[in-house]
Amino acid sequence: MDEPKVTGTKPKMSWTRKILLFLGLLSTLAAIALIAVAVTQNKPLPKNIKYGIVLDAGSSHTNLYVYDWPAEKENDTGVVQQVEVCKVEGPGISGYSHATEKAGPSLMQCLRRAEEVIPPNQHPETPVYLGATAGMRLLSLEDKSAADKVLSSVEKTLRSAPFNFQGARIISGQEEGAYGWITINYLLGSFKQSGWTKFLHILKSVSETSGALDLGGASTQITFVPDEIPYESPESWLHFRLYGKDYKVYTHSFLCYGKDQALRQKLARDLQTTENGRLLDPCFHQGYQRTVNISDLFRNPCTSAEKKQLPFSQLYIQGEGDYQKCRRNIQYLFNKTNCPYSSCSFNGIYLPPLQGDFGAFSAFYFVMNFLNLTNEKSPVALDKVASAIQSFCARPWQEVKLAYHQIKEKYLSEYCFSGTYILSLLQNGYEFTEENWQRIHFLGKIGSSDAGWTLGYMLNLTNMIPAEEPAAPPLSHGSYVGLMVLCSLVLVSVLLLAWLLFHKPKCLQKGIV
Repeated sequence: MDEPKVTGTKPKMSWTRKILLFLGLLSTLAAIALIAVAVTQNKPLPKNIKYGIVLDAGSSHTNLYVYDWPAEKENDTGVVQQVEVCKVEGPGISGYSHATEKAGPSLMQCLRRAEEVIPPNQHPETPVYLGATAGMRLLSLEDKSAADKVLSSVEKTLRSAPFNFQGARIISGQEEGAYGWITINYLLGSFKQSGWTKFLHILKSVSETSGALDLGGASTQITFVPDEIPYESPESWLHFRLYGKDYKVYTHSFLCYGKDQALRQKLARDLQTTENGRLLDPCFHQGYQRTVNISDLFRNPCTSAEKKQLPFSQLYIQGEGDYQKCRRNIQYLFNKTNCPYSSCSFNGIYLPPLQGDFGAFSAFYFVMNFLNLTNEKSPVALDKVASAIQSFCARPWQEVKLAYHQIKEKYLSEYCFSGTYILSLLQNGYEFTEENWQRIHFLGKIGSSDAGWTLGYMLNLTNMIPAEEPAAPPLSHGSYVGLMVLCSLVLVSVLLLAWLLFHKPKCLQKGIV
């Protein structure tokens, strides 16, 4: 008897499920291919870098800065970065007024450092600029012939270097303020937004740019964009058009109100009250002593008006270490009695109402950082700043000298005065209050670049920030690729979900006995 045969049939897959399965597989392969293309496309290419050099010839010293940027990203904000800074040994170039031929050669060490940083084949195309600030502005007023000879010596040295010399000149106080403002806003990304950041920026109600507070040895600058533009003091305004947006910028530079010249002014004023050439000075630590030549004190335009015949040739200073007395003495430097405008800072100079955040750099930062008052995460309140400076000034000189033995005595001895002067300038001069003091941010660097006027100077002279915003797609290449990958993954997920919803389980096998 034959065994009974069992017959079976395979379940048939419907056309709908076949199509959905095919589409799902195809979408998965497409997403994998898209991700692979994106990864390949975004691999870093060999860098094509350009370089620029700016020398900041300040009143007390000169710094050389080297910047670089990707050549294919010229005129695109946020790509220029500082790669080297070199401090020139010796005084600022204005300090060579009696040996003008030595001004240029003093720069050689830092120029050689720039030669090492920049590839030799790019030396001929690398622009080099020198901008001299308030020290040379004062020397030009005092002795124009000496100032011209100093600049001539500097130019001769820079022309002998292997770089593309673009000029050495004395910049105005307004330029110094404006270029500092450009620098910090460029580095903070305030000028140009794209994609989602541009949309979010439109929603912001706060001021778009940060103000700039710069303090050097011989001058100080304040620069910002006020909320309203009153028609007062037309010489105090500059107009910039950057990336298709207009900026009406207030700026003023106070010559003779840098920290070094302010100290000279104070001493020249205090000298009027002494009869024997001995001065008990509250702005120096108790136990500190210094001797100053009277002829040196009165030799520049900041103090020459106070000059008078004295029966002694030297001033003997003895420290008292009294913050409150020091503060009162400094406040005499700011004449607040006459204001021909709706509002003034001091000396009859127009100042519109303060607006927004301020970046305070150069000596503002160096002094406050020494005093440990630059905490960005939690800005120090105004009363605590005053208390910290008062405590420092009250410390005996021997104790201070022992605690900070690594700092040169001249600089260390003046931190009490400089800290008190900064507080007086900001609070009494510019009228920052307990409330808006928190809007001041003391900046040494922004990213890898020093806060200062040099980057803004180079950006302006090389047209690295265009007046009009270049035409560009709404999203960057990276954002575009990312969105495409995301959309592909979503599509795959939807198709797979649809397949699961349409899939109805059936008997996998039928048996007929």
